[in-house]
Amino acid sequence: MERRGLLMDDQKLSCSICLDLLKDPVTIPCGHSYCMNCIKVHWDGEDQRRIYSCPQCRKEFIPRPVQEKSIILAEMVEDLKKTRLQAAPADHCYAGPEDVACDVCTGRKRKAIKSCLSCPASYCSDHLQPHYDAPPLKKHKLVNPSMKLQENVCSRHDEVMKIFCRTDQQCICYLCTMDEHKGHETVPVAAERTEKQKELQERQQQIHQRIQDQEKDVKLLQQEVEAINLSADKAVKDSEKIFTDLIRLIQKRSSDVKQQIRSQQETEVSRVKKLQKKLEQEITELKRKDAELEKLSITEDHPQFLQNYPSLSALSESTHSSSINIRPLRYFEDVTAAVSELREKLQDILRDTGTNISLAVTDVDVFLKDPIPKLRDRFLKYFKKITLDSNTAHRKLILSEGNRKVTSIDQLQSYPDHPDRFIDYEQVLSRESVTGRCYWEVQWSRAGVYVAVSYKNVRSGSKEYLIGFNDKSWSLYCDKDNYIFCHNNIKTPASGPLSSRIGVYLDHRAGILCFYSVSKTMTLLHRVQTTFTQPLYAGVYVSAGSSAEFVKLC
Repeated sequence: MERRGLLMDDQKLSCSICLDLLKDPVTIPCGHSYCMNCIKVHWDGEDQRRIYSCPQCRKEFIPRPVQEKSIILAEMVEDLKKTRLQAAPADHCYAGPEDVACDVCTGRKRKAIKSCLSCPASYCSDHLQPHYDAPPLKKHKLVNPSMKLQENVCSRHDEVMKIFCRTDQQCICYLCTMDEHKGHETVPVAAERTEKQKELQERQQQIHQRIQDQEKDVKLLQQEVEAINLSADKAVKDSEKIFTDLIRLIQKRSSDVKQQIRSQQETEVSRVKKLQKKLEQEITELKRKDAELEKLSITEDHPQFLQNYPSLSALSESTHSSSINIRPLRYFEDVTAAVSELREKLQDILRDTGTNISLAVTDVDVFLKDPIPKLRDRFLKYFKKITLDSNTAHRKLILSEGNRKVTSIDQLQSYPDHPDRFIDYEQVLSRESVTGRCYWEVQWSRAGVYVAVSYKNVRSGSKEYLIGFNDKSWSLYCDKDNYIFCHNNIKTPASGPLSSRIGVYLDHRAGILCFYSVSKTMTLLHRVQTTFTQPLYAGVYVSAGSSAEFVKLC
């Protein structure tokens, strides 16, 4: 009972941000309490909006509340620490197979109550005490017991990985910055976690918005099913009345039309319900993704967060058009009109225009496909920011402008070895994959530039191809006086006004790839219709002395 009471007190006096006992506790206007530093960091991230919220109840405050230490809560936390230290020895809680054991205990090890990310080690209540008493140890980051502490230790230098290398997108120790990661862009893991946390929140907002939009679409589709059924029923009723007037002469045709209407009704309802089901499944998947992101957002282990974030943050493209265009309540009314015409023209209609009925039935189409845009302004709503991956760049290429621009020179660069690096051709791929519907522009200079998209595994085994010269890449060759489209070692001349800016439009799901000459107007140079089986990456080949830049449009 005493132990249960301690656990309850521990939960009540814990900060919901860091999940540890409150340190310098403060209580904000809504009544919730946090560590002074935790709520400060949280509100610092909201300074741009100038609207400050409670992480628990989401209540918003304007202006930013003043933080004052809660003396009573601070005393309660200190009392709990003392009580817990006194009660722990009497519990005789020894570690079992599934428990995290104290790393300091000898003989039979006791359960760890905290793990230290700075040491890194796990401690029982007795051996944890120095972290509360010794000033240097008080600065260490304590978290709930973890069995994965060794994953935070550099396998090469046996040091805690407190640094994140943005160049190679991995956690490293400070010794790594002196050798294989020397000269790379590095930041503390906490700083990178803060950046990724912001991205995670943006992803969650996107998911929430998409859930809301698709729930509206599901309701719209349900209404559509009802409207199709009502229209079909009315068309059947009207058709039967007209065919009754024609007696036996058109009775057979009446039966045929009825069957066609019902068949098309079933087809259209089936199509709508199929898409409705897909939307509901996608909503379920989005909610699962949201739950995973929420779980990831509160983890305390920065390296674990950064290692798991890439696989969880990416959002797949929605399986349907963002807008569902529903026509007014007219689906099978044209059938009624066609049958009325039959009644007037009798046998001549049956012979000459009877097929109009079938065409009217099968012409029912609820959804209008979202066409390829025609104007540049409409392309820009699909704009995709592209940055180049230095790990793929040939050693004669220099990246600049935030890794958006690439220039070819004669001098080899000292890039580290990497399995993705191009060796034979002066080309480079993007860091981000391009999926769904997206658009980007490339500004090129001089001559001999290939603007391309490619699968990541553009090499075939150890063999390397110039992009556009195998079945895994598609490229447009840009020269001073012509364009040539290349794929699978087949060259196709492309005609259009010469321009130093090329627009690329991709609809991955529809298998559409278009290259445009961009100046005052946009001119289609070449269009591809195929089936893409993997995520694509933007890329360029740059000949000696030339350059190419992925334009920053917004």
